[in-house]
Amino acid sequence: MSAATSESLAEVPGGRVFVREWRAAASEAPPIVLLHDSLGSVEQWRDFAPALAEAAARPVIAYDRLGFGRSAARTGRPSLDFIREEAQSCFPALQRALGIGRCALFGHSVGGAMAIAIAASSGAAWEAVVTEAAQAFVEPRTLAGIRAARAQFEDADRFARLTRWHGEKARWVLDAWTSVWLSPEFASWTLDPQLARVHCPVLAIHGDSDEYGSVEFARRITSTVAGPSQLAILASCGHVPHRERRGEVLRLTAAFLARHTGRPEQACSGEEGGRGGQQGGGEAECSGTSSP
Repeated sequence: MSAATSESLAEVPGGRVFVREWRAAASEAPPIVLLHDSLGSVEQWRDFAPALAEAAARPVIAYDRLGFGRSAARTGRPSLDFIREEAQSCFPALQRALGIGRCALFGHSVGGAMAIAIAASSGAAWEAVVTEAAQAFVEPRTLAGIRAARAQFEDADRFARLTRWHGEKARWVLDAWTSVWLSPEFASWTLDPQLARVHCPVLAIHGDSDEYGSVEFARRITSTVAGPSQLAILASCGHVPHRERRGEVLRLTAAFLARHTGRPEQACSGEEGGRGGQQGGGEAECSGTSSP
């Protein structure tokens, strides 16, 4: 059964954002809200979003942040505090516009850092957080990966692929990413203050071959959050696990949400951890063949 899809625009500070929702079946379960990466958009979730709606038996909602995809354009460079600003300004407005109450958050790359910052802002509304390839601080590998990507986008054909997702906003999207992360003032950024205020269950998924950050990001997340946590390290996987190891990410996410909402379901998982009553973070070395 394929997921039913609907689209809308939601008003947030600064303009309207594009929203897409997938529903696999009638369900009263809280939705999963997807937060995209630094170059991402709703369209780039591709078939993962409807597959997640089916695997988790929940509505899945994705939105383009301001300046991205089909949302309103931005002109100025994001501030160095852009992660907290998304959590405290834009996302609450999106919730109000869509009538979203309690929900789970799934964030890829910087979207994962935003998911943590959102969950840290108020513990009551969040059912769980899943981070995927999320940054927790700035590593030399992070900066090297961004510099390499910036150089690659000097190629006209490669940049044209970015315009496929963002149209005339593509240059802003690229510059917003590289200028903030490569700024010397951003080098001391860390997610630690937000992590310590997250009390809901957190699953951190990370590929051991991620070109933008080591598995220490995920370990920092699971060892610092205040609630229960699970760490899943995917062998021979890069920065986009939901594309490179789609099946495993679906199983991990669906099983994690089921376990923490009382629904029996099994998937590749590790021990429970975190500071919320357990010692350390669980780690699962997951391998095997997944859907592309």
